[in-house]
Amino acid sequence: MDEGGEVSDSVSIDAKRILLRYGAPISILDRVSETDRIEFARTLARTTLSEREKRLRTLLEEHGYTAAD
Repeated sequence: MDEGGEVSDSVSIDAKRILLRYGAPISILDRVSETDRIEFARTLARTTLSEREKRLRTLLEEHGYTAAD
């Protein structure tokens, strides 16, 4: 029964690593919900490599985690 939790934890940790890799500031990432982290990471996986940082900034803005420049 605990295996499901471990998989979920692993997915959440991987999602956080992906978001950090593409420029999410730790101070902001700490406020991002686990659900959004996973959603954002999945979106980035479907985004071309050259567009991932820009797309992440857009996602953070759209969901109210950062303000527009």
